[in-house]
Amino acid sequence: MLQWVYNVRHYFERHGYYVCARLAERLGMRAKSVRLLFIYLSFATLGVWFAIYVTLGFFLHIKDLVYTKRTSVFDL
Repeated sequence: MLQWVYNVRHYFERHGYYVCARLAERLGMRAKSVRLLFIYLSFATLGVWFAIYVTLGFFLHIKDLVYTKRTSVFDL
């Protein structure tokens, strides 16, 4: 079972890194720099969506504080 995991890992490392190596070769860069670029971009895009999520949650909370529904006229 463990050998199967190593084989799958080796397959993905070989083919996944090959994409970065070919892209780096095409751009005239080092493959390590391209891999780091993909890692940083994935964290940055995740961070942007998390920031949007938190901002929308904040505004919804503020909206609920400002526009409270009154059950009757006498709640003023």
